[in-house]
Amino acid sequence: QSTLNSLERLAKMLGMRKLAVLTLCVTHTAAFSTAPPVHAGRVGALRSARAVKPLAMAGLLPTGFSERVADVLGLSKLSSKAGSGMYPIVGDEAIMKKKAHGTSEMPVQKDLRWNCDYETADRICNFNRHYAEYAGYWETTTFLKEVDREKETTYYDSVTGKPLFIAPRGRSFADFEAESKVHGWPSFRDEEVVWENMRCLTNGESVSVDGTHLGHNLPDRKGNRYCINLVSVAGKPTGA
Repeated sequence: QSTLNSLERLAKMLGMRKLAVLTLCVTHTAAFSTAPPVHAGRVGALRSARAVKPLAMAGLLPTGFSERVADVLGLSKLSSKAGSGMYPIVGDEAIMKKKAHGTSEMPVQKDLRWNCDYETADRICNFNRHYAEYAGYWETTTFLKEVDREKETTYYDSVTGKPLFIAPRGRSFADFEAESKVHGWPSFRDEEVVWENMRCLTNGESVSVDGTHLGHNLPDRKGNRYCINLVSVAGKPTGA
């Protein structure tokens, strides 16, 4: 704390406040690491993260330290957007209790959209809390060929058929696609979530209210970003 205060005063004098604090963040990263890093690989690779403030994401910095750094850098609003405001709506761990078929009452639908693999979908949706389809899997499906680039698309729970996301909203499809490609998985924002049917647990895991594992909330500078497995939201609407 004293080191940071001293650095702030010195940085102000030199007119390099933000640069100095960022340098301090980098040099302290290893010492303050408290959570496992986010990994992305093939099916079975870990893609999990703590639901912490953005500057502490992936265990880079402890929450208290990151809050002070955010204040110094003028990023206080970022913390509010990333979890301390209205969203995400936090669900109870009981949502993911054992049921008739893993964490769900039934398997995933047989005929998933965009040619998503049934076995991969059922494993990720119902018998998994931490793992994901491999990065870029969604691009190997027929999704980009079939999706309507001019209108909103509704993404349904692969198990129950309930709507979970409607995108793009507040941005173009090109923006949605670009962001998803950068991160490796379809990425949704607060206004694109059907909150009636989706929750985030305290560890950042994104799930349906019926127990389907969807992905994780990995906030960035824009706010909450729900990094979702396409196989988890490739269902068809109930009754279709």
